[in-house]
Amino acid sequence: MNNPETSNEIKMDADSLYKEEVFTDNVVGTLRCLTPVTASGEPDPARAQQYIGSTQVMTSAGPLPLSFEIPATTLAEAAEGFGEAAKGAFEKTMEELKEMQRKQASSIVVPGMEGGMGGGGMGGGGIQIP
Repeated sequence: MNNPETSNEIKMDADSLYKEEVFTDNVVGTLRCLTPVTASGEPDPARAQQYIGSTQVMTSAGPLPLSFEIPATTLAEAAEGFGEAAKGAFEKTMEELKEMQRKQASSIVVPGMEGGMGGGGMGGGGIQIP
């Protein structure tokens, strides 16, 4: 009777394990190489390696951390594709931020909710002074 989608049980999927190695150039960012492994820790050739890049970009609001998948089959290909993948992640993030700003700017104002508290006018929080 324990449905995993509604359960609070936290359980790792032994069929989806990866070994993680981290590489860096100590300048631009890091590359994580995720190698699929079996539950016994042996390489799992049935699944492909994954490469994840991370860096941060300075913006007027401060540093913006970026994490992105890099389409590659080798570490050298991942290093070569790092810049292009980072650029794509930055552009996607900026588009998402602009969309969030548009939604916030066009949020609906409900009539009768003056002052944001629903009471309207003066008198505010229901405190009465005799």
